[in-house]
Amino acid sequence: MAAIVTDPVRTQVLGIPVDVCADVLQAALELRRRGGGQIVTLNAEMTMAARADPALGAAIAAAQLVIADGAGVVWALARQGYRVRRSPGIELAWNLLEHAADQGWRVALVGASPPVMVALRQRLAQALPALKPVFCAHGFQTPESWPELERQLLTVRPDLVLVALGVPRQETWIQALPGPRQGLWMGVGGSFDVWAGAKKRAPAWMGALQIEWLYRLLQEPARWRRMLALPEFAWAVLRERR
Repeated sequence: MAAIVTDPVRTQVLGIPVDVCADVLQAALELRRRGGGQIVTLNAEMTMAARADPALGAAIAAAQLVIADGAGVVWALARQGYRVRRSPGIELAWNLLEHAADQGWRVALVGASPPVMVALRQRLAQALPALKPVFCAHGFQTPESWPELERQLLTVRPDLVLVALGVPRQETWIQALPGPRQGLWMGVGGSFDVWAGAKKRAPAWMGALQIEWLYRLLQEPARWRRMLALPEFAWAVLRERR
């Protein structure tokens, strides 16, 4: 019988670290209370990418909190005897924004395209009027501008930083920033596009059936090569000794 996890426990899926816990929001807030750190949202696709990319694997291993974002990771954990719920990163990130607005946290937003960043700021002002971002920068910067951008970001000492640069760049970029850093730093992939209204998230019923990946594939057919990681992940888990 699978065990119900109440306190965060670090284990591995195919050699990639992941933390299992009953409440990822509380785990993130506790991490912030202890001084902060990096949060990674792990799914099957990222797991396979990390196995092939040492830099991504090292960034995940060094992160202070790695949550089970994908259904595949939840399934793999169940085979180890852990019963955890899937915790979509987009939902955790939004919950953290709500908490930040309520608590007056200093929030920074980095990534996505310039039009998406503009739309995102407008929509956040409407949905969370108490939220006061202290730093916003789109992800289409010139290579020469990144060092100064990073310096400015660290200078404002944010409590929460959401980074939408895509995997693996967002994870390795966060990890490479000089420390010590306070606050929570989290890669959020395409969340900015969804919040800004540029893309739609899969319907709830598809999430319940754990086929959100199919909705993303229908929206972006070019992702089909990346989707090959899903059967590869399942086969690798099945081959792994329990």
